[in-house]
Amino acid sequence: METSELLKKVRKIEIKTRGLSKNIFAGQYHSAFKGRGMAFSEVREYQYGDDIRDIDWNVTARQNSPHIKVFEEERELTVMLLIDVSGSREFGTINKTKQEMITEIAATMAFSAIQNNDKIGVIFFSDRIEKYIPPQKGRKHVLAIISELINFQPVERGTDLSKVLQYITNAQKKRCTTFLISDFIDAGDFQNALTIANKKHDIVAVQIYDPRETELPPVGLVKMKDAESGHEMWVDTSSRKTRERYSLWWAENQRRALDSFNKSRVDAVSIATNEDFVPALLGMFKKRGN
Repeated sequence: METSELLKKVRKIEIKTRGLSKNIFAGQYHSAFKGRGMAFSEVREYQYGDDIRDIDWNVTARQNSPHIKVFEEERELTVMLLIDVSGSREFGTINKTKQEMITEIAATMAFSAIQNNDKIGVIFFSDRIEKYIPPQKGRKHVLAIISELINFQPVERGTDLSKVLQYITNAQKKRCTTFLISDFIDAGDFQNALTIANKKHDIVAVQIYDPRETELPPVGLVKMKDAESGHEMWVDTSSRKTRERYSLWWAENQRRALDSFNKSRVDAVSIATNEDFVPALLGMFKKRGN
């Protein structure tokens, strides 16, 4: 993509998503994603009424008088976006592709994060870790992320959710709020990796799908290509059995994903490419904020 065209797209997305994050998501984001808890602040002398469990015994021994550790609420978050860049993201039949929807949602989350004085980082993944952008603050950093969301070209086209979940578990040492944004079309079992990752980090699953993926229309003989494997085949969509088998496949994929979210205790939201993502995200924020 030409630089001038890319800059125009980045600016267009910034105008839309920055306004959403400022005017709509600001308060809900803040209440839904709080700080990581209590962070160490200082050591001071023990005062009447202090909790004896906070006594710093090393300092107490050196000073020969009781001292305690003082903690304060840690407000600043580190937010990580795990972005699925597999081949299936290119699919779209109505208003926009899954990639375009993912870009808008990720940009909105990024602006919401920096407006809350949080750091934001990104991991692009397919069936491998494609790119890691370390967490930082600032508008310039978010614009660089948006540019990558629009223009990034992965090396591979498959999907391996377990691999990126294992990566975030091991690579990100401190607890962070993590948005896993994907269509969750993955033949592998990622539940165990999701459970482990959610114990260390705060994982939120955001599924993006196209309405046409839920069922096949009866339009006769159609040549189809798997966007991730490259495999091509002719499919008779006029066959009721074929359409039923496809619907069952989609329902089973959704059931497995939902079952993984529930068993891993991960909050999840599902958004179609022809929907306004604002109500869905707000609903998820409100649920978490209660």
